[in-house]
Amino acid sequence: MVTLGDEILVYIDGEYYPRDKAKISVFDHGLLYGDGVFEGIRAYDGIVFKLKEHIDRLYSSAHAIMLNIPLTKEEMIEAVLETLRRNNLRDAYIRLVVTRGVGDLGLDPRKCAKPSIIIIAVPLLKLYDEEKRRKGISMIVSWVRRDPVDATSHEIKSLNYLNSILAKIEANNFGADEALILDANGYICEATGENIFIVKDGKLYTPPRSSGALPGITARVVKKIAEKLGYEVVERNITVTELYSADEAFLTGTGAEIMPIREVNKRIIGKGIMGPITEKIFDEFMRVVRDPNEGTPIYR
Repeated sequence: MVTLGDEILVYIDGEYYPRDKAKISVFDHGLLYGDGVFEGIRAYDGIVFKLKEHIDRLYSSAHAIMLNIPLTKEEMIEAVLETLRRNNLRDAYIRLVVTRGVGDLGLDPRKCAKPSIIIIAVPLLKLYDEEKRRKGISMIVSWVRRDPVDATSHEIKSLNYLNSILAKIEANNFGADEALILDANGYICEATGENIFIVKDGKLYTPPRSSGALPGITARVVKKIAEKLGYEVVERNITVTELYSADEAFLTGTGAEIMPIREVNKRIIGKGIMGPITEKIFDEFMRVVRDPNEGTPIYR
């Protein structure tokens, strides 16, 4: 099994390079302007979880910024799988990046002749240890507001993540694990890279698409799991005060999976540990991610 210390092969525009030789041009607009899109994807026990859905979202984001990806969806899926095979990985975190490509120092994207595709696959990423998984993470409410839907909306998973990075820096400065970002009207939007759910009186609540939050693939799976388990899921605006008084709260995302929230701004959420409904959803989620019907096999 490949580890971070072993040789990792990175896909760049149809070729494979060792990680220390995997480079792009300094004139690439992805570097110069954050002009591109990306996806974070996971593979569990030889199954790439929701690969087709991630590819669909990648192409949707690219379409929104008028970026024509030079591979078909089927070719992109095969490129991801082949990168995993070449790295001998069954459990992995995959970062798929499409940049506008090499241009000049001006903004005009017409100067970029061809987009670049980068696929990086490494052993499974762990954002938090298992102790935090059970006890939950600490959060602050950031001063940074999520870009509104008529600006550089996080509905598009673009390479411009400065909005989230500023909030993450603030969380770091306050010694918190994560930051909660509000929308322009002061309602909860999402965390720096995760969607949020709260539990109150046996119901789940999550912010609506109109908040500008990324339509999360993990969040979509969690909604289906919750409903299968008999819990109603409601999309509506949520205030910070409602979060303070929630019975449970958790984040969802490819990297975080399902992560309970212990406290927000020093207010303990519920009992300050993973709640019973969160635990049921988490246990079912960990079963679903290994279901061949929920993803694409690496080795056929």
